[in-house]
Amino acid sequence: MLKRYGGLLVLAAGLLAASGATYAALYALFENVRDMVFYTILDLAFLPIQVVLVGIVIEGLLARRQRRDRLHKMNMVIGVFFTEMGTRLLGDLARSLANRADVAKALGVRADWKAEDFSRALAYAAQTQWQLDPARLDLAALRDALAANRDLIVLLLANPNLLEHERFTDLLWSVSHLTEELAARPSLEGLPQADRDHLVGDIKRVYSGLAGEWLRYCRHLQHAYPYIFSVIVRTHPLQENPSPTVRT
Repeated sequence: MLKRYGGLLVLAAGLLAASGATYAALYALFENVRDMVFYTILDLAFLPIQVVLVGIVIEGLLARRQRRDRLHKMNMVIGVFFTEMGTRLLGDLARSLANRADVAKALGVRADWKAEDFSRALAYAAQTQWQLDPARLDLAALRDALAANRDLIVLLLANPNLLEHERFTDLLWSVSHLTEELAARPSLEGLPQADRDHLVGDIKRVYSGLAGEWLRYCRHLQHAYPYIFSVIVRTHPLQENPSPTVRT
């Protein structure tokens, strides 16, 4: 106990000694005990107010710093998801969209996007009807791609930094559910139409959450890490010729 709080005890003893020395000096100079007692009691009366005021300010500053740190860690986790599988999944599923050109035009993030561009794209992602073309949908390839990242999804779902991020957690659960649905079927060939429609509904749910979270992630990168945002703009799959090469 002494070893743990030794430094604090030494500091407290030093402050008390300094206070005692100050009172002794005041008494030696002015020899006015009445005023010393009066002002000491006055300071003690104001002390609870000081504690409340300082406590509120410090609590606010600490809460703001903790929230900033939590958001930073959360966005790092989201970045891992999009780097490892999310962005690729966004492009793979986009190729199955019957309205792919409209989606690419609305969601294709560019370097010159402003806040209103992201807001407009997010509104489109929230309201649009994702029109999947069954003829372009390769369920087997999608199953293999999701299965290869099953461990990543489990790790992300277990990350405590995402507990307060309901949208992204919902996205992870929808991806996990689709992974399980595809893996549970011995064969994805010759499925009944009702079963295929069920899987298409699961894929639409994934794409809806994926598009919105990807846009929010890009918006965060534009302000926090513009150099990473630059790479995203050049390589994201919602454009005709993605390339990491800097052209201009």
